[in-house]
Amino acid sequence: MSDIKSRVQRYDPAARARDIQELTDKTGNIYKSLVIIAKRAKQLNVEIKRELNDKLEEFAITNDNIEEIQENKEQIEISKFYERLPNPALIATEEFLENRIQFRDRVDDDATSSESDDEGDL
Repeated sequence: MSDIKSRVQRYDPAARARDIQELTDKTGNIYKSLVIIAKRAKQLNVEIKRELNDKLEEFAITNDNIEEIQENKEQIEISKFYERLPNPALIATEEFLENRIQFRDRVDDDATSSESDDEGDL
């Protein structure tokens, strides 16, 4: 996956009201749209956390003495950058509205077969 920095630079970190119709146009159901956005937000959250931990591991010092912990300005800047990132739900919403999230409907074989059985009985 690409670096999260480059993907979210243009997103506004402030939440704003959204047109519900715009969210339902792609799926026909607001709840389905929100599930898609929520699942993508979880993926982004895991990705951001992993990326941050990887970058902070570079600064890890394996000393047992608490008094020897030193502040590292670069480490602080990295942490501040990730704190200023937009919320993963906001990023996922933008991606959804820009058609950058691929999704498909899951078809249940049991539901399809039971529906066809009911039609046959009528």
